[in-house]
Amino acid sequence: MLTSWTKHLLHCILLFCVLLVYQIATGGIQFGNNESLNFDPWERYGLAGAFVLYLLRLFTILPLPQVLFNLYGLTRYNAFPGKVKLTGSPLLAPFICIRVVTRGDYKELVKNNVSRNMKQCLDAGLENFLIEVVTDKPIGLPEHRRTREIVVPSTYQSKSGALFKARALQYCLEDGVNILNDNDWIVHLDEETLLTENSIRGILNFVLDGKNHFGQGLITYANEDVVNWFTTVADSFRVADDMGKLRCQFTVFNKPYFSWKGSFVVTLASAERQVSFDNGLDGSVAEDCFFAMRALNEGYSFAFIEGEMWEKSPFSMWDFIQQRKRWLQGILLVVHSKAVPLRAKWLLAISCYSWVTLPLVTSKVVLSALFPLPCPAAMNMLFAFIEGMNLYMYIFGVMKSFSVYRFGAMRFILCIFGTLLIIPFSLVIENIAVIWGVFGRKHKFYIVNKEFQQSPVIEA
Repeated sequence: MLTSWTKHLLHCILLFCVLLVYQIATGGIQFGNNESLNFDPWERYGLAGAFVLYLLRLFTILPLPQVLFNLYGLTRYNAFPGKVKLTGSPLLAPFICIRVVTRGDYKELVKNNVSRNMKQCLDAGLENFLIEVVTDKPIGLPEHRRTREIVVPSTYQSKSGALFKARALQYCLEDGVNILNDNDWIVHLDEETLLTENSIRGILNFVLDGKNHFGQGLITYANEDVVNWFTTVADSFRVADDMGKLRCQFTVFNKPYFSWKGSFVVTLASAERQVSFDNGLDGSVAEDCFFAMRALNEGYSFAFIEGEMWEKSPFSMWDFIQQRKRWLQGILLVVHSKAVPLRAKWLLAISCYSWVTLPLVTSKVVLSALFPLPCPAAMNMLFAFIEGMNLYMYIFGVMKSFSVYRFGAMRFILCIFGTLLIIPFSLVIENIAVIWGVFGRKHKFYIVNKEFQQSPVIEA
């Protein structure tokens, strides 16, 4: 059996090979002079035409900051760590509140996951904890000394008029509702999120260390039964993003320069109350992103938490598109918000606009064939590096998500090759989500289907 560091070394070698092959295949590295590009583009295409073509090429550079963070995170740290080792006794851990926020549409799912997560906590030796379910509609959670159900009153309004999940999260922080002390910790989960032994150990190490106010770890999507293979493979990019960019920004800088996710979030109770989720309408669509930018601006520190949690990718293509659309719209609202200064969000803004310009960058593939354009060799290598790195993110995400021991060598290899076939279709879906997100109404919160064969709910 390969050791974790051997796996990491093989992954680094594969990354280098993919980047090298992509450089050669796309002309980033050229052998000899390409005579077909020995012309003046300003004369052939005109000033306007050449300007537009070069501008489209330059849009390709926008993802460079996050690509560099991903490269460092995926190579500098062990990408295939083994079992998380506890640095202290669970009996010495401070009080931990595991908070699940739900609309209340999937009652059985919530009840089952609360039961599973409680068992996982007890099996991991966690004693001083509570599982809290915050819901707009009563769940009917069985009474237990380790559970608490909070129903958000329909009449409740926060001071800034926060909506959706932000409203529910802020309600928990209000006087008379909150039961946590300043030194307690909150673990935020979505209703479908499942804890693992490693994630609990990672959380325990994080809170026992106590050096940072906020933390987050890896979420994977290919566990247990895979409902939709397309969306699960497409989400493999997010897995790589967690192990690369997220891990780098939290480990090297202890800052959420590119934001974070809304689940597998661990917060110090006093810090969460001071930052708050009461950020108005613009902070309600991507409440996690707005929270991160406020915390960054106010000087709080973040850390990467070892271990992983499990979630499911969207069950349908419709939900996948709607999910991406909401994320893009929510982040755009944060980027354009005057409540967050530019010094805190400039890297997020570059990342967001690299997403917004995805349709233009994608069109470059066709335009490059129809209208070849001479570029400096260094620029061609940079373009190929960025594109090759993004390609490898899918490959790594699949390797991290689909265990060869669980699926077998043949199915594992087929998953990797299948990923390469899915990437073009995934790009089409992402482009649809971007175009819809940019031109669609912004202040909406789409809730994806969490239970198979049920219909999604739209909250407007």
